[in-house]
Amino acid sequence: MITTINAERDTIPAAARLTVMRLLFAGIAGLIFSGCHEPSFNGVALDPPERAPVLRLVDSSGARFDLGQERGKVVLVFFGYTHCPDICPTTLVDWRRAADLLGPKAENVRFVFVSVDPERDTPALTQRYAARFSPRILGLTGTRPQVDAMLATWKLASFRDGDPGDTSMVYTISHPSQVFVVDGDGQLRLMHRAGLTPAQVAADITELL
Repeated sequence: MITTINAERDTIPAAARLTVMRLLFAGIAGLIFSGCHEPSFNGVALDPPERAPVLRLVDSSGARFDLGQERGKVVLVFFGYTHCPDICPTTLVDWRRAADLLGPKAENVRFVFVSVDPERDTPALTQRYAARFSPRILGLTGTRPQVDAMLATWKLASFRDGDPGDTSMVYTISHPSQVFVVDGDGQLRLMHRAGLTPAQVAADITELL
């Protein structure tokens, strides 16, 4: 004897079942990806990020600044000099405006200006120069051996323009034009090229906070 089992008849049309499955899939995908925010940066993102190079210098008060101890804060680092005629003052003005846009969030940001011209820029002079733009900006420098070692660690070049034999104290310096942005985990995440607006700088910082 063959026993026949009659299954319950499917009353949902195939097209309707397909529509339901699509909606379920879309809902699940939305739940999965809604918690994944892929940041969009205005600066050049390092992919993957790199551990930020060592930066240890003494400030004008004699206190030691150590980039590795700035965990939990976003740190912007720019290498320039106080006699710079163009990009240095422009960058520091943009930093001040970006800090203003950040409001209370700026408390979790460090703006660090490092002079690569220790022959003319003492720690005190560098700090006074930086503070002219904003009290939030920290000015640092060191001895010539310290500055050269720091530049080597960061794999950067900086040199005095003109005749190498010129001993006058009136000269310009070629130096990096980009700002290095370090996140709260000590990772070098971004490089800000010259020309970004304060709003763009502030937006990138906000993404990293």
